[in-house]
Amino acid sequence: MCLFVLLVYAPAQSRSQSSLNAGPFLLVANQGGRDLSIIDPSSAKQIAVVEEKDVTGHEVAASPDGRTVYVPIYGNSGVGLPGTNGNHMLVIDVVSRKIIGDVNFGHGVRPHCVVYDRANNLIFVTTELDNAVTIVDPRSLAVAGKIPTSQPQSHMLAISHDGSRGYTANVGPGTVSVLDMKGRKTLAVIPISPTVQRISISPDDQLVFTSDQTKPQLAVIDTHANKLKTWVPLPAAGYGTASTRDGRWLLVAIPSINKVAVVDMRSLKVSRTIDTPRSPQEILVRPDGLVAYVSCNRDKQVVAIDLTQWRIQSLIDAGAGADGLAWAGN
Repeated sequence: MCLFVLLVYAPAQSRSQSSLNAGPFLLVANQGGRDLSIIDPSSAKQIAVVEEKDVTGHEVAASPDGRTVYVPIYGNSGVGLPGTNGNHMLVIDVVSRKIIGDVNFGHGVRPHCVVYDRANNLIFVTTELDNAVTIVDPRSLAVAGKIPTSQPQSHMLAISHDGSRGYTANVGPGTVSVLDMKGRKTLAVIPISPTVQRISISPDDQLVFTSDQTKPQLAVIDTHANKLKTWVPLPAAGYGTASTRDGRWLLVAIPSINKVAVVDMRSLKVSRTIDTPRSPQEILVRPDGLVAYVSCNRDKQVVAIDLTQWRIQSLIDAGAGADGLAWAGN
């Protein structure tokens, strides 16, 4: 399950069209509702919904200007389970709130996690059934190539800030593939555990994080050695993770106990936990570093956490199965 939220500061419906064009907005991919919520973060309210008119999209990414959103259509199943195999990615205009394009991958690939590489102006999408990450040109919306992961079920992707390295969480194999994004090849495959899920990278690109889905522990990967560095004990099995902008803290969603754990990156220990609505999934830290947004799948909400006070700032209603998160705009 992947909850998607995209943040773009946007006006409420009562505001002017020029204000709407300015953004930014918070967007939420609603896996259960098969739609995309557009949220005004300043008022913490949903102001519009874009129907996907298809089986579910789980994740989302936005263009650097915040106007265009990309939602891969995965299918109607979970990772490695029987079901339909999605073969395309929707392109949505945030201002008009309409679908304006469609990227066709040519066959069923279960496209899932989408990342917009701003450094190189490319879109990368995990395509599980191809054991690859597919490259899309955002100008032509054409498939521009593939990067093999050498593993099945490459579900989630994190990319270094210069766009040179990629890291996929390969769910069933329980591994992380290290990718040369420019050379388009696999550099290493790192064994982690029987099963992994989401993945993130530190602000300085030195560490990658993914949670063991069979034990309450977080894997910390050294990106220089391409090896598992250490484990961080958690209160229960973790899921989505995100670093604060200074790299001092790592937030970890703990779905089974409805909490976010805050890991002190100096001691590599959990320093506190914060209660959330049911089944927290993905975590997104706002560009100013002051707030983290957490999608909570079972309660159709996104929780905003004040990172200066370590407390809940607001609860934002979204749609059924709120999943993927992303930020768009200034």
